[in-house]
Amino acid sequence: MNSLIEVKGITKTYQMGQVAVHALKGIDMVIEDGEMVAIMGSSGSGKSTLMNILGCLDQATSGNYILEGVDINALSKNEYADIRNQKIGFVFQVYNLLPRTSALENVELPLFYDRTGRIGAPKKAAVEALERVGLGARMDHEPSQLSGGEQQRVAIARALVNQPAIILADEPTGNLDTRTSIDVMALFQELNDQGITVILVTHEPDIARYAKRTVEIRDGIVRRDVLIENRRNAAEDFQNYRQNSDDGGRNHDTGL
Repeated sequence: MNSLIEVKGITKTYQMGQVAVHALKGIDMVIEDGEMVAIMGSSGSGKSTLMNILGCLDQATSGNYILEGVDINALSKNEYADIRNQKIGFVFQVYNLLPRTSALENVELPLFYDRTGRIGAPKKAAVEALERVGLGARMDHEPSQLSGGEQQRVAIARALVNQPAIILADEPTGNLDTRTSIDVMALFQELNDQGITVILVTHEPDIARYAKRTVEIRDGIVRRDVLIENRRNAAEDFQNYRQNSDDGGRNHDTGL
């Protein structure tokens, strides 16, 4: 694998009135192409700040962020926006879908901001993205007509429609029940197996076990960075969960 992301000495300081809040205090990290990494930490640890910087939603106060060999700090605002639109797909805890708008139209939305025209047929791309996440039959439904898991799948399809190299998922299972969370993680594992790099922010150890590696952030620095042993297979766990539920069991084989 090749290095997709390198961050060196990344800091982030927010000025809150007279007080300087040091959210990140010197982060060094490398993420290889094709990895699935879980960034973990409690509230206030700095994990979401790091995610925002990796997603080009915010800029570091100091340090270097290299994405596919490009120094992000050296880019203009327009170049910065282009990287965000073309290279990165975002999935959040809150689905951020437009109400009274079909799933298809929600997925098409990012393509309106693509100035390159590299996606030649936006509607076709949106249909393919929805089919990829198993919602080909639901593309005309509005968010209120979809379950929470289906809404998150629409959000994942929206993240995929620009054919990004990276998916950044910030607490993507935070609003979902156990069964639906496992199902969504099975989809992330499937996308990762297809070559997409997945970076997942979570505070749930059970969810992190579906990644290949965990990076623990605490007090604005990396405290732990380890490969996951005995990584769980979400598709298998989902089948076990469903069978146990049908039999009246309670998650006997999922490890959750």
